[in-house]
Amino acid sequence: MRLGVTLDDAVDLGTDPRRSALPRVSSRPVNDPARPRERLALAALVAGALGIAFAPIFVRESETGPVATAVHRMFLALPLLAPLAVRERRRRPEAPSPWSRAHLGALVACGLFFAGDLAVWHWSIHFTSVTNATLFANFAPIFVTFVAWAWLGERVGALFVVGLATALAGAAVLLQASIHLGGTMLRGDLLGIATAVFYAAYQLTVKRLRASLGTFALMFSSTLFSAVALLAIALLERDTMLPATGRGWVVVLLLAWVSQVAGQSLIAYGLAHLPASFSSVTLLVQPVAAATLARWWLGEGIGPAQVAGGALVLVGILLARRASRA
Repeated sequence: MRLGVTLDDAVDLGTDPRRSALPRVSSRPVNDPARPRERLALAALVAGALGIAFAPIFVRESETGPVATAVHRMFLALPLLAPLAVRERRRRPEAPSPWSRAHLGALVACGLFFAGDLAVWHWSIHFTSVTNATLFANFAPIFVTFVAWAWLGERVGALFVVGLATALAGAAVLLQASIHLGGTMLRGDLLGIATAVFYAAYQLTVKRLRASLGTFALMFSSTLFSAVALLAIALLERDTMLPATGRGWVVVLLLAWVSQVAGQSLIAYGLAHLPASFSSVTLLVQPVAAATLARWWLGEGIGPAQVAGGALVLVGILLARRASRA
């Protein structure tokens, strides 16, 4: 993820005598061109989160093994990402090559982080509920916020901390009714937490790379490295590699095109234009959407506690957004 991602809100109002006596209601002029770009980035981030909210449903419905499902997700996305990356390269011939020495190491790391994220998360989905697996995976803001503060130099104010705490409290409420202290559920929950570590590393690496690379150049290259790593893991685990029916192929195709190509590309665009810590909290809309889909598609129950938890998550996101613009 890119360095220097903190938004520059300093606007000099003291040079105009007609404005110097007025209270500073906003740190940016009304016609600031950065505002539409930020709104577009936020919309892309939310749309991407909704796209990947379908992923645990597709994983649960897949006819292949957990890691093999991730392999199909990566390889089936490449034919769509390749022409988009070529088109992007032709429109921006001056952009640096993702295969240059300056970017190759970070791209390999990005691919490996995402491979670890998917492999661990897909196993988690098979051991615990879709809601639990998705919520634990989205605890990444805890790790992202710390690294963004310690490494990227992002300022984390009190309102953002309140928003983050509110969102995480909502996640805790959602989990309260279904956490089990033993058996396969506990294993799945622990795998979900491990997923959050990989996911946080992936988000931070994407944001750094997007400072210089285009969205589709980054997505194609990182997806390719993830695919190779996941294929090696699946072969070592002797996963069931191929779907047995046409419906099984449709499931992995939808996983690749909806969750990987559309969802992750939109998220990569949004991460380039918003602070890393705020972006990570905004992505908490994903478990809310995933819980709703799990109830509708898989019949997983959602009671009053889950509704209240989801509301807290959304309130936390709104607080974090306001803090990041202050």
